[in-house]
Amino acid sequence: MPSGLIALALGGFGIGLTEFLIAGLLPQVASSFAVSEAAAGWLISGYALSVAVGAIALTAATARLPRKHILVGLVALFVIGNLLSAVAPNYQVMLLGRIVAALCHGSFFGIGSLVARSLVAPEKKSQAVAIMFAGLTVANVLGVPFGALVGERWGWRAAFWAVTAIGLLALAGIAALVPARADQARPVAEAAKTTAVGATEVGATDVGTTAVEAERIPPSGLVQQLRAFRSWQVWLTLVATALSYGGMFGAFSYIAYTFTEVSGFAPADVAWLLMVYGIGLVVGNLVGGRAADRDRDRALVLALLGLALTLALFGLLAKSATASVVLVFLMGVTGFASVPGMITRVTDFAHGAALAASANVSASNVGNALGAWLGGLAISAGLGYTAPLYVGAGIVLMSVAVMVVAAQRARSSRAADRVPAR
Repeated sequence: MPSGLIALALGGFGIGLTEFLIAGLLPQVASSFAVSEAAAGWLISGYALSVAVGAIALTAATARLPRKHILVGLVALFVIGNLLSAVAPNYQVMLLGRIVAALCHGSFFGIGSLVARSLVAPEKKSQAVAIMFAGLTVANVLGVPFGALVGERWGWRAAFWAVTAIGLLALAGIAALVPARADQARPVAEAAKTTAVGATEVGATDVGTTAVEAERIPPSGLVQQLRAFRSWQVWLTLVATALSYGGMFGAFSYIAYTFTEVSGFAPADVAWLLMVYGIGLVVGNLVGGRAADRDRDRALVLALLGLALTLALFGLLAKSATASVVLVFLMGVTGFASVPGMITRVTDFAHGAALAASANVSASNVGNALGAWLGGLAISAGLGYTAPLYVGAGIVLMSVAVMVVAAQRARSSRAADRVPAR
């Protein structure tokens, strides 16, 4: 495993930690600044909105810069944001710190995924992306309990000081361990090792390009990167990403109510149940990365079908405490199994354009907002606390349909390319 991947995973862990830990600190922060729960909630929703905007804006603004330099700058921005939160004298500065820290989120995972895949052989690119995202999934497991524990013992500011320190470690690691020319094309001779003469490169079989084409230097200028969005496959993958996240997050947003009001768990049990879900995310991320490197489109369709089935079964069996524990774990596994493959798919069809990778992160956040809104509407309509699970299953089924269309179009395109000209 390239050491640069570990540095990227550490950066992902720090960014994920600052996203999730605030949930366990919200009461303390609200009390400290004498603001309402609704105002304190903007520290979460403001972060999410900043992620969606920053993913596109910062990637576009840094289009021509070396990717390693961009990553170092993004992590430095993350450190500054958390430092502002740690020393914030009032609520306004605290919110500013959250927004600044969130700006780097989307671009880091978008650009970082491209750098991660450049550090390994082409046939392992989805696994490399999965390793980088392992930091985020582990943070999902530890974020809320970490924030609650540190906040209870040393105060909420200590949690942000700890995240700032992690950010500094990640900054040093990326600066020292990620190759300076990680965004450059792999030598043609090295790429050719993974192919038979005249065959398509293993990691690019979904794109139908040759080894030399797959390893070319990605577009750097903003205009060049925007051209990637002329591909229907890029748009289909972004839509599938938004719908898959929307389905999962629509269910997850109200999962605490499902546990306590339907499954019969005590409120104190929600924390460990969310950890079970987080462990599922870690497993799904790693398994999904390996599966995507074998047959990406097939793995994506199966993962999405698995998520839709899991959500529907959860809705049916939510009254059983035992079934709820098993299904929330499977919800994590199937929910994140598609992530590495979706990222490598959109960037392959975009020929490595960083803007497309960051757009994938923005699409996931748009999906999160859509799913949470639709799940809330279902509850408001009096359909009960299992309704978001069914709503989520329906949204994910739409993602399956989009992914099937995308896979069929890609297959038809490859078949046409293989027909010899007369």
